[in-house]
Amino acid sequence: MSQASSFPGAPAAAPARHPEDPVRDAFAADGVLSRAADQFRPRAGQTDMALAVARTIATGGALVVEAGTGVGKTFSYLVPALQSGERVLLSTATKTLQDQLFGRDLPRLLDTLGLPLRTALLKGRGSYLCLHRMELAREEVTAAGSDRTLARGLARIEEWALLTRNGDLAELPGLDERSPLIPLVTSTRENCLGSQCPKFRSCHVNQARREAMVADVVVINHHLFFADLAVRESGMAELLPTVRVAIFDEAHQLNETGVQFLGAHLGTAQVLDFARDTLGAGLQLARGLADWQQVASRVERSARDLRLVVGRNPPGTRLRWTEQAPGQVPAQEWREAMDELHLAFTDALAALATVSEIAPDFVRLAERAQELDARAQHFCGPCAPDAVRWLDVGTQLRLIESPLDIAQAVQDKMLKAGAAQDGGESAPRAWIFTSATLGDDARLSWFTEPCGLTQAEVLRVDSPFDYPSQAAVYVPRDLPVPNDPQHSAQVAALAAQAAQRLGGRTMVLTTTLRALRTIGEALQRHFEGSSEVQVLVQGQWPKRRLIERFREGASHGLGGCVLVASASFWEGVDVPGDALQLVMIDKLPFPPPGDPLVEARTQRLEAQGRSAFNDYFVPEAAVALKQGAGRLIRRESDRGVLVVCDTRLATKGYGRRLMAALPPMRKLAGKEEFFQALDALRAQEPTRTSTTAAQSA
Repeated sequence: MSQASSFPGAPAAAPARHPEDPVRDAFAADGVLSRAADQFRPRAGQTDMALAVARTIATGGALVVEAGTGVGKTFSYLVPALQSGERVLLSTATKTLQDQLFGRDLPRLLDTLGLPLRTALLKGRGSYLCLHRMELAREEVTAAGSDRTLARGLARIEEWALLTRNGDLAELPGLDERSPLIPLVTSTRENCLGSQCPKFRSCHVNQARREAMVADVVVINHHLFFADLAVRESGMAELLPTVRVAIFDEAHQLNETGVQFLGAHLGTAQVLDFARDTLGAGLQLARGLADWQQVASRVERSARDLRLVVGRNPPGTRLRWTEQAPGQVPAQEWREAMDELHLAFTDALAALATVSEIAPDFVRLAERAQELDARAQHFCGPCAPDAVRWLDVGTQLRLIESPLDIAQAVQDKMLKAGAAQDGGESAPRAWIFTSATLGDDARLSWFTEPCGLTQAEVLRVDSPFDYPSQAAVYVPRDLPVPNDPQHSAQVAALAAQAAQRLGGRTMVLTTTLRALRTIGEALQRHFEGSSEVQVLVQGQWPKRRLIERFREGASHGLGGCVLVASASFWEGVDVPGDALQLVMIDKLPFPPPGDPLVEARTQRLEAQGRSAFNDYFVPEAAVALKQGAGRLIRRESDRGVLVVCDTRLATKGYGRRLMAALPPMRKLAGKEEFFQALDALRAQEPTRTSTTAAQSA
């Protein structure tokens, strides 16, 4: 054992620095961040969060942080993570946020801190161009010879393929995320040929994985994390053991993302893709060696017959599945259709076995047939304990069996595994989870319970915004109750009045697609031909284009905008400034009681002697309401009004709990005060526009 010794006259050794010291220095008034960013100023909440992250990284364990809008949570976790010297995994909710973190925030901070760290971006297969499938798509489109739009789109992708370095389709301008070309030119776990692929050496997916394996900081998304946790296929199995720090931003989406992957799934779209790929490979590589038309036709017909057995249902229907067949589906017909699906796969396997040595495509197709058949057989048996099974009904069917939450998976596959494999030689792995909205109680139970993190350290950091002066909230008392048939029409009428006074600048968030259509159509009729206000409705354009147009507001001679949206627009949409000054929510966002997952979670709570309404429905509504309201104030200079068009917020006892979950906005007593607030916002426009112009000059 060596021991430090001192000599007379020798300089004293510098005292060891605490892991928090560099972080505290960076966030100080005269720290490196203040010298690098013009708009930076010390915020106690941001520094507190950064220090908590630094402590967790140093000692290991789990930290859960709710950081209100404006705290600057991205820097709060990035600075201590980058300064730690540890290998770091960063996971966020969407590919858009991934690109922002990797392309903007990380390079900016690494440059500021002077750290020569290697970073890598890793997405799922569906985000990368597959060169082999692009060639197959060209042959398929050429053979079809009819869809010129598809052919032109494919030609653009082929031109771009010659220039791109990493094959990330997000780089291709103008490619709609809903394009039918994307599944034709990307691979899935089912159809990837792996090392047998003729394009394996130049594969963009493998290149991204190789870069991730040697990077100091790897940026992924929650979907990729849980997909890999479920199947251990996407390279994460090798990556995770070498990473000691894992940070999950937008962590409020973890539970719902995780349950999508930690169960069993089978979709008729997967079956139809298999039939199409089998026909294409058979005709291209083994024509005449089997009746490929008949093989593919039988598989395709079995999938379509299964869909026909279910009959007509409204889009988005979920049928709870507790017996041999999903609810409302004739059991005998369902069983016969599932048997025919099994026979179709058996037929396909027999044909593929005769040509397996010709090309690796046939080996992989046989493996796909076996896997799809095994999934189908799983759904012919009983549901797993502590899981719920249902049928998603749309144009296609999705058979789903899911755990009720991710608590067990987090405990067994993340926390315990991370603590055990270090063998005591270094600190346990550090897990950091953060979001602007994680619950409405001190322990953030809405998030920590279903995620298996009840023993984690919890920190809540309030927003630095001055909400009483920046924002107001209004609950109209004269609207009908939400289940009244006239409710959506009345909401649309109020939105039209408000948007007229404000010159657009309005976002209407709905809780159902029916309300989306009713309110959107009513507003479009009201403002038809108007040059002052343009009404945008979710679904008419891609989401990215809708948000870009909404952000433009009344600039460039265009009218201001009203955006009517649902679902994904409740969160992750950032429209700072004057383009958005009014957010209207049609009704309190309680979970739909008929949803199979909601039903199963309700039954579990009641079996435990707990109140499903107080312990599940109200917290869910509180978090969703907080997320929707969070669209309004994004910067310290923003001003606006939130309208919740649900009288229950003001008349029911639980309304006080939901109101307390919102930021502390001032309350408007009636419609007159509401209109006065809108007029005041409109009156500020010339002053603020002039100020902006002067600053630009």
